[in-house]
Amino acid sequence: MALIVFGLCLFETINSIDNAIINAQVLATMRPWARRWFLLWGILFAVFVVRGLLPWAIVWASTPALGPIGALTATFSSDPAVLAAIESSSPMLLMGGGVFLIFLFLHWLFQEDKNIGLPGERFFLERGIWFFAVASIILSILVWFALKIGPMVAFGAVVGSAAFFITHGFKQNAEQGEKTLMKNRISDVSKILYLEVIDATFSIDGVLGAFAFTLSVPLIILGNGLGAVVVRHLTVGNVARIKRYAFLKNGAMYSILFLGIIMISDSFGANIPSWLSPITTFLIVGYFFFKSKRAIQAKPL
Repeated sequence: MALIVFGLCLFETINSIDNAIINAQVLATMRPWARRWFLLWGILFAVFVVRGLLPWAIVWASTPALGPIGALTATFSSDPAVLAAIESSSPMLLMGGGVFLIFLFLHWLFQEDKNIGLPGERFFLERGIWFFAVASIILSILVWFALKIGPMVAFGAVVGSAAFFITHGFKQNAEQGEKTLMKNRISDVSKILYLEVIDATFSIDGVLGAFAFTLSVPLIILGNGLGAVVVRHLTVGNVARIKRYAFLKNGAMYSILFLGIIMISDSFGANIPSWLSPITTFLIVGYFFFKSKRAIQAKPL
């Protein structure tokens, strides 16, 4: 259990580096009272509302027979019948989350500017237009094989694809919104609301990825909540230092790839041990952390 929580915390932290950077840049333009308000009440909203409601909403959407109240109580229930209902609907949830994560990785690999951490990354970056073809082919193959399990599993793949493109649109809008905020004078209240929306958008990646670690919502809330606290700490004073570790984003994205593969494999009935997701995350992030550290040490003073 502790391994899962620490794995969730690490995954949420690494996956939210971009969020921390945006937060820090916007907070630098705000007055002290607004910064204090966001760092206190904003973290309560991030942990207890966003990262609490999202897993509940996902459980409700994947198991609609429970209803909204039933889904809420089910997240903290030990009733074998309730757990069996969630388990029976898990292939659809895992398929959707897995497709979302793999599309997230592919978009980074093909279209996002990056520090080249592994051989071959530049090759894919120079062929960014391939993203749409590769994503479409992967979705078609997954839907074809998922239909042999059940239509709802195939529908989960389509929902995962739709969720990716919807949240990707919000993130692109966030990047443009940040530039507007930095150029124009708007109220601190508007900036706080903007940061809360951004945090909610970025948290979707972490919450969906968390289901690769466990289907236990209390553990997801605990692990992701701890990660959200760490991200706020980075926002306050350590963003510049974290940005020196050039390959941490690479580690986050490769862990996302493997978590997506694990979720999809699990949705097809593979018996994936619970320790695999956290151990994989620790190994991948650890490799790119030390790679970043060596790059820092190699730079001339």
